Amino acid sequence: GKMAAAAAAAEQQSSNGPVKKSMREKAVERRNVNKEHNSNFKAGYIPIDEDRLHKTGLRGRKGNLAICVIILLFILAVINLIITLVIWAVIRIGPNGCDSMEFHESGLLRFKQVSDMGVIHPLYKSTVGGRRNENLVITGNNQPIVFQQGTTKLSVENNKTSITSDIGMQFFDPRTQNILFSTDYETHEFHLPSGVKSLNVQKASTERITSNATSDLNIKVDGRAIVRGNEGVFIMGKTIEFHMGGNMELKAENSIILNGSVMVSTTRLPSSSSGDQLGSGDWVRYKLCVCADGTLFKVQVTSQNMGCQISDNPCGNTH
Repeated sequence: GKMAAAAAAAEQQSSNGPVKKSMREKAVERRNVNKEHNSNFKAGYIPIDEDRLHKTGLRGRKGNLAICVIILLFILAVINLIITLVIWAVIRIGPNGCDSMEFHESGLLRFKQVSDMGVIHPLYKSTVGGRRNENLVITGNNQPIVFQQGTTKLSVENNKTSITSDIGMQFFDPRTQNILFSTDYETHEFHLPSGVKSLNVQKASTERITSNATSDLNIKVDGRAIVRGNEGVFIMGKTIEFHMGGNMELKAENSIILNGSVMVSTTRLPSSSSGDQLGSGDWVRYKLCVCADGTLFKVQVTSQNMGCQISDNPCGNTH
């Protein structure tokens, strides 16, 4: 009844014009509005699918790639730290600079302590040397010391020193510039340096080999020696001796000429006892014969006191 009366009174008043509310009515109306607003939780709510929303941050493959990059940077940082520690320990960097080496403006790098190195690559036209009053000591720990420039190589080992080069070599006195030894055969002949008595080679290609007028030329090999000439082999000397433990083989396309007295030592030639018969055993005997012009030929021995006269004698009428 009160509500209907209030509504009728409000309608009646509104028809007559704006109705002034009391302070109490305004407070009650404000409190009701706030209460209704606070209890309405669905106001302004619009249902949206989260999968269609724009997602921020690194997700999926991008996240895995970011983790890999972070791990790689961490590994590089650790390696850089290790290298820095090694350099600091080797060079010995301190408050006063490097304790093991010095750098000069002229480009000189001086090592003040014993240095352990593997391979050294000097720059173009560089020089490696020691102090004025001190020796330069280079030591290899159970390994040869090798100096190499292009195809030229100098190797220093415990029992030998070898030099190999494809373009030749030359030794000279740095003070007098006198050539002590050179392999430039186009300008001069090859001579052994003073004090060198023997030369050990595996293979040599030359026009001639000779000795001094007052000394002998000795060629010694442990195995087999092969002397070959494209236009022939000429051996000349006051006395020529061949000593060998095995066989000696002479081959020629045209002829073999022995000019001078030829002596053959029969102490090492196989021979039979005086009582053996010619036909006994498995031996086949030959006699070495020589013509007047120096031609050599062999004749099979079939009887005692057999000479060199055979039907197919290569000497012809001269024996």
